[in-house]
Amino acid sequence: QVQLVESGGGLVQTGGSLRLSCVSSGSLFRRSTMGWYRQAPGKQRELVATIATRGNTNLADSVKGRFTISRDDIKNTVYLQMDSLKPDDTAVYYCNLNFPPVTYWGQGTQVTVSS
Repeated sequence: QVQLVESGGGLVQTGGSLRLSCVSSGSLFRRSTMGWYRQAPGKQRELVATIATRGNTNLADSVKGRFTISRDDIKNTVYLQMDSLKPDDTAVYYCNLNFPPVTYWGQGTQVTVSS
């Protein structure tokens, strides 16, 4: 069984930065694609960024140039560095571990960007 625990969310002003972390239990982490998704009130959950086992990354167009995803396979941790934050980035951010056919989700961490 895998557990994903996110941390690092909070309240920040427009233009500020936050760094989200997600620690995974178990042995799947280094063999899995890791991702960050977000869900704003009244909207569907959307992809923010993913990072594959070899380090290849994929970022949503809305965050390119502002967010960076990285992973540490020794610490079983994936990070999301968020810079130049905007009010539209306000959402609950979820960590995802994808190892087909299974996928796991964290409980989410709230990010609020004030204008």
